[in-house]
Amino acid sequence: MMKRNAPKIVALLGSVLFVALAGGCHLDAQDSKGPYQNMAPLDQYLMDRNEEIALARSAAPTSLSQDAEVLVLGRHGYEVAVKGKNGFACIVERSWTAGIDEPDFWDPKRRGPICFNAPAARTYMPLTIKKTELVLAGRSKTQMSEAIEEALNKKELPTLEPGAMSYMLSKQGYLNERVGHWHPHLMFFVPLVQPEAWGAGLAGSPVLANEDKQDHLTIFLIPVSEWSDGTPDADAH
Repeated sequence: MMKRNAPKIVALLGSVLFVALAGGCHLDAQDSKGPYQNMAPLDQYLMDRNEEIALARSAAPTSLSQDAEVLVLGRHGYEVAVKGKNGFACIVERSWTAGIDEPDFWDPKRRGPICFNAPAARTYMPLTIKKTELVLAGRSKTQMSEAIEEALNKKELPTLEPGAMSYMLSKQGYLNERVGHWHPHLMFFVPLVQPEAWGAGLAGSPVLANEDKQDHLTIFLIPVSEWSDGTPDADAH
């Protein structure tokens, strides 16, 4: 496992988890500074269907992804491209799954391959699908955030099930210019809880975390040593 000092953990989590920590400083949603001020033309976020299927599957070992359901991004949201058999679901997340103050929120180059286990596919993936539908319907960042908050408060989005987790083991992903595909890692999704409950961020702990109050959840992240193809993470240290 890799050891990281606290400042580096904070700097990387915004990229890896698609949530905005920005070193602990949150920006006003309407005044975010950065190269991506507005949504690019939709075509820049879309991919060739077969290439997207392959990229989504690269998030997890073939033993899991070959029988997983695969969703791809269409012009109105995610669509099932491959029916699954094992309860897992693989997609490629785009930039708008970030917090609304993330400077790369509209970066059309972002591609985050991720494979959810069955509990996460049922109870976390709907959050990604809902955000995507809102963005593709022309909602602003603030409108999207408000709609998600309302859906969570009204229980229109499901409560996270115990055991919800995902694989992000793809060497082919692109999170941003700062970290590229970062490191292979697992993510665990739980209802909002303090990171200290898992010992996250403590000296010597391999566990990282983000307490995401915007989405009413905490994401625990654990780097691992190998990519989905079995090759070692050469940058691990």
